[in-house]
Amino acid sequence: MRLVISEYMSLDGVVQAPGGPDEDRDGGFEHGGWSMAYFDEAAMGPVLDADLAATEALLLGRRTWQSMAAAWPDRAGDPFADRMNGITKYVVSRTLEQADLSWANSLLLRKDDPIGAIRDLHEQQGGDLLVMGSASLARSLFEAGLVDEVRLMIEPILLGGGKRVFVDDGCSRPLELMGATTTETGVLVCSYRPVDRGAA
Repeated sequence: MRLVISEYMSLDGVVQAPGGPDEDRDGGFEHGGWSMAYFDEAAMGPVLDADLAATEALLLGRRTWQSMAAAWPDRAGDPFADRMNGITKYVVSRTLEQADLSWANSLLLRKDDPIGAIRDLHEQQGGDLLVMGSASLARSLFEAGLVDEVRLMIEPILLGGGKRVFVDDGCSRPLELMGATTTETGVLVCSYRPVDRGAA
């Protein structure tokens, strides 16, 4: 299974709370919902639909899972929402229990070694494992060398601070651009894959 990370990202690299004002106020973040003004349905909708069509399961951190679990079940009847509600969702959390996961088809990964559990999933046959948001989880996956593709929707705004998705450890991780589209709202929709250093 390929592990794919998908993020809405500001021009200065922030991925925190793109969807709503109360999504994530950690660190006093006051710009929640910043991405909504740049969403171009005609250009970005098909990208999101294609991502989900290729996805076998979602892989989510606790906060992202809770945000989505509060939103998607009430949107049943919309094809995208029905897919979100029906798909398997693997959740990484130190605080939640399986009994807390009320959103359909949500499964808690083992707490003692979530990266090991994700590595086991990664080695199975199947479609994509898609990480949406989940900045802390995404950073851990980069550190573990498990990421096969990064899909960024880079939006023309500077947020001046907030959570970022890339590892700040001084290590170089070359990427290859696979494709890019510019939307009418100025968003760059870009796909990258890690370069195999041994093959470079």
